[in-house]
Formats: sequence, C-alpha cells, structure tokens
Amino acid sequence: MSKHKKTQPQGGGPMGHGGGHMMMAGQKAKNFKGTFRRLLSFLKPHRNRLIVVFLAAIMSTVFMVVGPKIMGNAITELFEGAYSKFKGVPGAEIDFHAIGQLLLLLAGLYVISSLFSYIQQYIMSSVAQKTVYDLRTEINEKLEKLPLKYYDGRANGETLSRVTNDIDTIGSTLQQSVTQFITSIVTIIGIIIMMLTISPLLTLISIVSLPLSIFVIKPILKRSQKHFADQQKTLGQLNGHIEEMYTGHQVVKVFGHEKKAVAEFDEVNEKLYQAGRKAQFISGMIMPLMSFIGNLSYVIISVVGGILVTQRAISIGDIQAFITYTRQFTQPIAQTANIANIIQSTIAAAERVFELLDEEEEVKEVTSSSLTKAKGAVTFENVSFGYGKELLIEDMNIEVLPGQTVAIVGPTGAGKTTLINLLMRFYELNDGKIKIDGIDTRNISRENLRKTFGMVLQDTWLFNGTIKENLAFGKENATDEEIFLAAQTARADHFIRTLPDGYNTVLNEEASNISQGQKQLLTIARAVLADPPIMILDEATSSVDTRTELLIQQAMNRLMEGRTSFVIAHRLSTIRDADLILVMNQGKVIEQGTHQDLLEEDGFYADLYNSQFSNKKAM
Repeated sequence: MSKHKKTQPQGGGPMGHGGGHMMMAGQKAKNFKGTFRRLLSFLKPHRNRLIVVFLAAIMSTVFMVVGPKIMGNAITELFEGAYSKFKGVPGAEIDFHAIGQLLLLLAGLYVISSLFSYIQQYIMSSVAQKTVYDLRTEINEKLEKLPLKYYDGRANGETLSRVTNDIDTIGSTLQQSVTQFITSIVTIIGIIIMMLTISPLLTLISIVSLPLSIFVIKPILKRSQKHFADQQKTLGQLNGHIEEMYTGHQVVKVFGHEKKAVAEFDEVNEKLYQAGRKAQFISGMIMPLMSFIGNLSYVIISVVGGILVTQRAISIGDIQAFITYTRQFTQPIAQTANIANIIQSTIAAAERVFELLDEEEEVKEVTSSSLTKAKGAVTFENVSFGYGKELLIEDMNIEVLPGQTVAIVGPTGAGKTTLINLLMRFYELNDGKIKIDGIDTRNISRENLRKTFGMVLQDTWLFNGTIKENLAFGKENATDEEIFLAAQTARADHFIRTLPDGYNTVLNEEASNISQGQKQLLTIARAVLADPPIMILDEATSSVDTRTELLIQQAMNRLMEGRTSFVIAHRLSTIRDADLILVMNQGKVIEQGTHQDLLEEDGFYADLYNSQFSNKKAM
C-alpha cells in the first residue's frame, strides 16, 4: 500500500500548498533557443514521418502554386481568341477545346494537391499526438521521482497547469502550426519562382515588400513574446489559486474568507487579463500591417502590369496570374509571422514544462540490500535532520524491537511527522543512520523500503472509484476473498454491505458520500490487505464520534497485532498500552519508556497526560 500512497505535505514541511503559486511571480523566459532546440529533440524519433510530411507539403504546394499560371494560360487563350474575332482576323475562333483541357488539368492539379495536403495533415496529427504522449509520459515519470519537498513547496494547481495547459499548447502548435509553417515557406519559394518566370521586374517590386514586412513585424514579435510568457505563467497562478479555493472551500467559508479569496482571484485574474490583452492586441497588429503592405504592393503591381500589357510585354493571362500570385504571396508571409507569434507562446509553455522536467529528483540510489519480509526491528542512530540549514532533529537515538508498539507524542511542531517522513525516506538524513533489521535504509531501494510500511493517516485518501477498487489499491492482484477478509478485520464489512451497491458503491472524488469514520475504516482495511510488517498510524480517530472511535480503535488493534507499529498520538488515553512511548519536543526525544514509567518520572509526559485528564474531568 505504501508504495502507491499519495504523499501529502505534513506539518513539519517548510511550507504547505498555500505558498507555492507565489513562487511563479517575476519569473521571465530564460533561453528561447535552447528551449526550442530541446522541443525539436522530441520530434527526432519521428524524423522519417516528418520527411514524408515535408515532401507531401512540397507536392501539395507545388500543384497549388502552378494553378494560377495554368488559369492565366486559359484566360490568355480565351482573350486572344475573343480579341482576334473582335479585330476581324479571318478564321479566328476561341479554342474552347484547348481551354477545356487547361481547365481539366487545373482541376486535376487541385485534386492531387488536396490529396497530398490530406496526407501531410494525417501524418502530422499522428506525430503531434505521439510527441505530446511522450511528453506526458516523461512528466508523469518525473512526478513520481520528485521528492516530497517539491510538493510541499508548490501549489497543486501550478503543477497541474504545466501538465495540462502547457502541454496542450505544445500539442496544438505541433498539430496545426508546423504543417502550416512548412506549407507557407514552400508557398513563398514556389510563388517567387513562378513570378520570376512571368516577369522579373514585377517580382522585384513584389519582393521589396518582404523586408519591409519583416522590418515592421520584428519589434512587434519581440514585445508580444514577453506578454505571452506572462500570460502562461499567470494562468498557472490562477489555476493554483482556484484549485486551493475549491478544495478548501469549506475552510474558506468557515473563516469568512470569501471576500479575501475573491480579492486574490480578482488580482490574479486582472494580471492574466492584462497579459492576455497586451499579447493579443500586439500580435493582432501583425495582420492589419501585413494587409496594408500587401495592398500597397498590389496597387503598384497592378499599375505597372497594366502598362506592360499595353506594351505587349506581357500577356493579359500572365498579369492576371501574377496578380493572383501577389495576393497569395502576402498570405503565407502573414501566416509565417502569425505562426512565429504562436511559437513564442509555445516556447513559453515548453520552458515551463522543461523546468518541471529539470527539477531535482530524489537522490539516486545505490542499493546493496533488500527486505523480503522484514521482522520489524527499527533503530535510529545519531540521526540529525533539518529542512533548511537549521536542524530540527539532532542526535536522535531510538531502539525499537520487532512487534513493539511505539507511540510518539509531543506538542505541535515537536517533529513527530518529520520522524515518520525520515523513516519512509521522504526526506534524506543530514547525519546518522536509520536501520531496519540492522540494514541501513539508504542501502535499500525506496520502493522496497516503502513496501515494508503501511500507513493510516489522519487525512484519509480515497480515489474516485468503487469501494472494492479502493481497497484493492493496497495489494496488487488481490482476490475478492482477500478484500472481504480485510474489510471484516477492519470492522468495515458490515457498513459496506449496508450500502445500496455494497462493495461496488462508487466513491466520488472527495469520498463525501460516506462518513469520515467510514473512510477511516476503509483506509485501515486497505492497510490490512497490504499486510506490511511495520505500521504507521497518525491519530486516525481524532475526527470521529465516540462509537466510531471505538470501532476504529478495535480495527487498529487488530491491524497492529504481530507488527511493529508507530502511532502518532494526540489523545494520550489511546496509547497507555504501548510498549514504548517516545516523548518529543523541539526535535528531540526528551523522554522514553512505558506509560507507567513516564508517569512515575513526573516529567513532560506526565504534565501532558495530567492536563488532558484534568480537562476531561472538568468537562
């Protein structure tokens, strides 16, 4: 069970979920070229299909580009025949047969062009989706390798934004913009060649608009890049805030923080609005400017072309084809500029994804030992640990024998949860050793180590699915009989069978369709099914009624039988029978012994116990 357990930030961590999204503020895009090259590396495995896409794009564009020239020839044929008849040339006729052949050829070219266009889109969609699939797979593997401190320090919504929104942005660009970019470049080259065959002079006039266009749009692209990066980052902040407010909406309402939550939302939403508005407005200037430059070029070419036609230096069909090429020439340039703008946004998204992929992973392991079936002896030898430079735990020494129940007590912030995090290797030690059955846990793989533990936490975790599926989470390939037996041991079988669909009852995402006590019984049943040699219990009865507490306590007692157990206790009355009680304060074990021994010492534990007992008597 522990292997698959969803890690959650504990009180001992450096920061909870609430502060993570603030870390995004002020970050800027760092390395456009490096990020672009790295994104291209994800396309390398698909180079053969990309070559086919490129060739298909060339063929599609070539057949499309030749079309206006053939149409011009048909118009010239029609015009010259009609003009000859108008001039009264003997035997002059319009050659409809030749015109018909030209039009059939034109139709055939457009059909073939469409076929190649279909091929390139079909293959590119496969490449784009496979690339996004690989990215998501790599991200998912990365998330499994990140240490607990990464999740402690960031909002869930921020990470979620990188995994979903940013990767979707990359996928959308690969799907639509790459083929469009290739087509636009080939179209520009093809049109220039066709225009040169018609009139070098008119081609020169038309091409002059190209550097003018680049000169106009370059500063616009530079400005829009910053705003698109801000837009992506602010979107991550907004997602983080919404995720926090949604999952904690009850707490927000209880403390009357609705107005503050809305104010924070409005602030981040305003930042997103401003970044998006500026990005879209600045990028939106590109098309009108390109259209203006294109129209200016079109007017000049029409005037010069008309003069050339009157001088019989060029046929009327060719000038019609050239004007068509001129109109087509500005379109791919504008598309290329627009795609360049989209790429700015995509690179900003890719950079955020790669930042996550580059996060520091858990320390790589060099394992020399393994635990097949641990007996449960646990030893802390001179253990020191701190989340930062300041040590929270110093020179801790604990000896736990197999099968013992160890209770850990102490005030909030004493280091109880930190001790468990170290035992599970969610954090690495600064100094000292933790041994299980005499083996240093650093010589055991984390996967193997965590299979040795089962955990029942104060904050229950159940996923959206049936009760049977939730219980089976504790053991791979568990049979129905094993699941039912585990539920009976945990005192959960009775209430499960009273539900309308029994073990097939579907729990929602928050598992709010069953009570808190029932959720706790299910987590205990899941731990029973996992059958670990060492159990960790974090005050599982703190938020339930007395009757349910009795049921849970009975289930926990059954769970701890024959196992080494670590119990984090707040209600000291529940750990009187523990074999060893560790009293922690400010990261140190200041007292240890049995309940009776510690009471007789009349120290810190006795004060804690008597204060709770006195409060209950007073009530």
